[in-house]
Amino acid sequence: MIRDVALNNRGVQMVQSWVEAETAECDLGDARLNRRPGAMLVALGERPGKSLPTAFQDWSKINAAYRFFSNGNVSENKILAVHFAASALRISATDGPTLILQDTTEFSFKRADPQKVGFTHVSTGRKIKDGRYQKHAGSGLLMHASLAITPEGLPLGLTPAKFWARSKFKGTRALKRKINPTRVPIEHKQSMRWLDNLRLSTKLANTPERCAHIGDRESDIYELYCLAGELGTGFLVQSCVDRLAENGDTTIGKVMAQVQSSGIHEIQFRNAQGKAHRAVLSIRHASMGVTWTDLRDTCWITVACL
Repeated sequence: MIRDVALNNRGVQMVQSWVEAETAECDLGDARLNRRPGAMLVALGERPGKSLPTAFQDWSKINAAYRFFSNGNVSENKILAVHFAASALRISATDGPTLILQDTTEFSFKRADPQKVGFTHVSTGRKIKDGRYQKHAGSGLLMHASLAITPEGLPLGLTPAKFWARSKFKGTRALKRKINPTRVPIEHKQSMRWLDNLRLSTKLANTPERCAHIGDRESDIYELYCLAGELGTGFLVQSCVDRLAENGDTTIGKVMAQVQSSGIHEIQFRNAQGKAHRAVLSIRHASMGVTWTDLRDTCWITVACL
């Protein structure tokens, strides 16, 4: 028991040391405000995922947290700027490639009026008497963040993080029904967040040639490839569009179908019901000319779930 307490105390001390280093450059215009984020991070780190009252467990600390968030001098940009600066230092202290992973996370809240928080989605509920299904409007916020890691999986920190609600882009889908979606400027689409994060991450890392920006099918965007070329940085995305290749008389998919596998990789995992599965990935790669650049290395992965 004494050993467990000692290990726990050591863990708390390590968290406190990390928090002190992470928030050392915090500048909110007041010494007390500058100290508050560190104290909150320690409490939230001890009870991750809990509400503020559960995390702080003391009315004075809870009230201090709410006063902190309601203070006009406090903003998400000022708080996150400190972490981004620390991420930049960690990136510069490493050698070799830096992988920057992008994705979107949804924060859901229950509200009678979704517009007061922000609209996120419409979900379908149970069937009602007239045969129709109930529709529920989800409320909350969306966060699109980029996380820098080493090839070994060591997290270096967030680079940018963008928060928004879908109501900001209200009317975009209706606009797509009137004109060709490819004619809608990228600046008017939610997809612009992929380009924004790529640009901000590359600037923060300050070594574009070392960076590889990784995204899922939603990041298969022509403008993203163009921006990466302009910035001199790399990218790896999951293909969504079978683009034209070579002289335009074939596609990436057709070229890769003729390439032999260079190896396989097996992944063991469990599904939502806990049943064991394994996925066998066959990896093929080739260089080809595509319509938006000169020569690029293309990696095509086929997955067989057994």
